[in-house]
Amino acid sequence: MESGEHMPDKAKFVNELVRVAAPGATIILVTWCHRDLGASEKALKPEEKRLLDKICSAFYLPAWCSTADYVQLLQSLSLQDIRAEDWSPYVAPFWPAVIRSALTWKGFTSLLRSGTKTIKGALAMPLMIQGFKKDLIKYSVITCRKPE
Repeated sequence: MESGEHMPDKAKFVNELVRVAAPGATIILVTWCHRDLGASEKALKPEEKRLLDKICSAFYLPAWCSTADYVQLLQSLSLQDIRAEDWSPYVAPFWPAVIRSALTWKGFTSLLRSGTKTIKGALAMPLMIQGFKKDLIKYSVITCRKPE
């Protein structure tokens, strides 16, 4: 399920996924994350935080977390077979493709009809590309299994 980036309380979100999963079920979480922090880091760099804040504002998102944060949450719930993969290279072409489609006459007129919220999001697409290029934004796939 790709929706974690929309959840303001990541721990509550993960707890709810686990609660509704049947014993032995596989949970698949696909979500936008920020990069994992290095061993000596306590937080993202100020310029990275500013970029993410702009993205969150444009797309009406709460704060993001890292893939490592999700893994830690899953470990705290005693889930099994936890695996995390970075699929960023596979989805990176998405944002330039969306921008190209918006630059067509049909895309442009459709965008204008969609309203200010959608236009605000469209104008933020270059920020997503910038985040990918800076290795700040990650598209993570995390799987685990609920114990029997």
